[in-house]
Amino acid sequence: MAGMNMQQMMKQARKMQEQMVAMQEQLATKTVEASAGGGMVKVSVNGNMQLESVTIDPDALDPEDVEMLQDMIVAAANEAIRGMGDIANREMGAITGGMNIPGMPF
Repeated sequence: MAGMNMQQMMKQARKMQEQMVAMQEQLATKTVEASAGGGMVKVSVNGNMQLESVTIDPDALDPEDVEMLQDMIVAAANEAIRGMGDIANREMGAITGGMNIPGMPF
């Protein structure tokens, strides 16, 4: 009987692994956009947590205040990364039933 339980656990683990691979492939196709400075800086992050694009409104280009532009870029990028992380966490929770698995990136 213990062998049956182990076999069932292994089958469930394989199924969960397949679902996680499929989720990661699906996430790679998603994009999250975020902005800062009232839309003066916009960024896009993909499901692999890579920054895909940065768009800067020409009005944000003030040679006297480069630091503000840099801060807006960082703020927008961090917001987009958080948004993608939230999506990944929701999808991972659907697969794992909310169980936190050590070593998982999300």
